[in-house]
Amino acid sequence: MNEKSIIKVKNLTKMFNKFTAVDNVSFDVKKGEIFGLLGPNGAGKSTILRMLSTLARPTSGTAQIGGYDVIKNDNDVRKLIGIVSEKMIMYNRLTAKENLLFFGNLFNIPKNVLAKKVDDLLELVQLTKFKNSQVGTFSTGMQQRMNVVRALLNTPQVLYLDEPTLGLDPQSSVEIREFIKKLNRENGTTVIVTTHMMVDADLMCDRIAIIDHGKIVALDTSANLKKQLSGTKTTIIKLEIVNLNPEIVETIQTLKCADSVTQEDSTHLKILVHGEEAFDSIIDAIRSKKGKITSIENLQPTLEDVFLHLTGHQVRDSTNQKMPVDTHRGPFARPKARIR
Repeated sequence: MNEKSIIKVKNLTKMFNKFTAVDNVSFDVKKGEIFGLLGPNGAGKSTILRMLSTLARPTSGTAQIGGYDVIKNDNDVRKLIGIVSEKMIMYNRLTAKENLLFFGNLFNIPKNVLAKKVDDLLELVQLTKFKNSQVGTFSTGMQQRMNVVRALLNTPQVLYLDEPTLGLDPQSSVEIREFIKKLNRENGTTVIVTTHMMVDADLMCDRIAIIDHGKIVALDTSANLKKQLSGTKTTIIKLEIVNLNPEIVETIQTLKCADSVTQEDSTHLKILVHGEEAFDSIIDAIRSKKGKITSIENLQPTLEDVFLHLTGHQVRDSTNQKMPVDTHRGPFARPKARIR
């Protein structure tokens, strides 16, 4: 492991009865890095975060945050981390300022220090003029910015973000990505992001671990992952077919040279192919089903193409399997607070 690593994970495994959610995962995260866990729903990303947050106990393997073991030194680990979960952790009937003061008090931050910190954080996310407005009146993007700064109240060295742009419109997604990069750049905060959104991983992360069925299948920078695909004999072609129909798609899928076939719309197919005769085989297959090709384009690999090549399915595929409940809630678990 790198001596400058702030997070060290070795052979981490999590099982729920006979179901293996995380399967012998190892990686390290350098101090000041934005590290991405990219994969579909159910791949094991959130379970990894829960173990690194001391909220779930590993079945086997080890994980250290800032030199502290997540099991043996769980209280020390919690002092170093901030967590932005997939679900919003805010009280809609409280104002922005009231929410941050409430959560700040849970960290026993001195009153005068907390007041200044709340003002600084609201300024950081450009919500100062809304500090006395109820969070329930905020747009989804504004609420997510509040959700992020809530996790910064204890000035964490490591920030965990679980699907930070899920459900956001494109403009809000851009704002969240830029804010995360700014936070990392100006404060040196180490960030782990879980996502199934290719654009988030591609634009935010210094390195990306592609995870599928609980295993890491590749780990590198986005550029290097794409170069790996370029270095194979795989070619990516996009075809426009006037009379595209299911029979054409099914015929291409049966070809040994076609690694994956994606119908992008009513007239366009994107195909990952390999082999010297692949191009001719694809053309012959389309013509055999009376297809009329109007354009052909060679494409540069994308992160999604890399994922398709490595796993054989698209990242937006999701599992319908219900995740078993972890009976070890950990000392971090508390009853839900109520607003009266």
